[in-house]
Amino acid sequence: MQAMRVRSASIVVAVALLAGCATVTTPTKGDPFESYNRTMFTVNDKIDQVALKPVAKAYVWAVPEPVRNSVTNFFSNIGDVYIAANNLLQLKIADGVSDIMRVAINTLFGIGGLFDVATIAKLPKHEADFGLTLGHYGVPSGPYLVLPLLGPSTIRDTGGTVVDYFGNPLTYVHPDSVSWALYGVNLIDVRANLLGASDVLADAALDKYSFVRNAYLQRRQYLISGGDGSAPDYGDEALPTYDDTASGGTAGAAAATAASATATPLAPASATAAPATAASAPEAASEGAEAPAPASGSGTIKGNQMVPPRIPSFPSIRLR
Repeated sequence: MQAMRVRSASIVVAVALLAGCATVTTPTKGDPFESYNRTMFTVNDKIDQVALKPVAKAYVWAVPEPVRNSVTNFFSNIGDVYIAANNLLQLKIADGVSDIMRVAINTLFGIGGLFDVATIAKLPKHEADFGLTLGHYGVPSGPYLVLPLLGPSTIRDTGGTVVDYFGNPLTYVHPDSVSWALYGVNLIDVRANLLGASDVLADAALDKYSFVRNAYLQRRQYLISGGDGSAPDYGDEALPTYDDTASGGTAGAAAATAASATATPLAPASATAAPATAASAPEAASEGAEAPAPASGSGTIKGNQMVPPRIPSFPSIRLR
């Protein structure tokens, strides 16, 4: 008991020290909460490194790849239900109908979604959540915000998370123990898919926090604009670059996979989803600003290639 108390006190002191070290006198444009965000980002990252990442590595080591792929497909198929609903709310009828067809085909011919038959049938996988739906109708993103455990978000996306929770089919699974177990497996699977991407992030970014923030914001703006929008303006801050051969297919695929699951592992650096837990960047106040000049290098990370995790892209915390 005494040892547990000492350990708890040590954790509290460590968090306090992190908060003190993360003070930012001049927050970056579009990130007025930068001091808090950096502190929470560091805490999330440490939790990911100590707890979630080791579990994800053990999962990859113990579970054969075909089985892991089936687990990913299963949760992706469940997520398509909510994605279809949001696309229909955005009046993207063709995308919504395509998503419904994906669910029907994968459930019927993919043995409950264990196999992604719809992709073989040329039905594209989309990404949508209530935060994107609000953005589609012109709701401003508000300041960037790092949530405890959940990671990158914005004021708008944080509000949309409540709707995302109730729109997630896993929320209505009974008994609660089964629902919790499904969320846990989903979280571990998403984090496992992000292992390659998070390693690339650690090697490529001098400042992981800035990298994840910029990537998340650009990704969200890209999704809202349908791929035609420009990245937010962060002044003279540039996104790190790295050779395509270095980032490779493994990291890119892992990041892309993570960003679209109905999850968001503990936010870390997402992902899809990649943050610390996945590394898990929302649009800043200047959503229409020009993109920052990329740093010199052989390969610049484009908006549609940045996929840090987003809350609906990972399991959400149970509210009951």
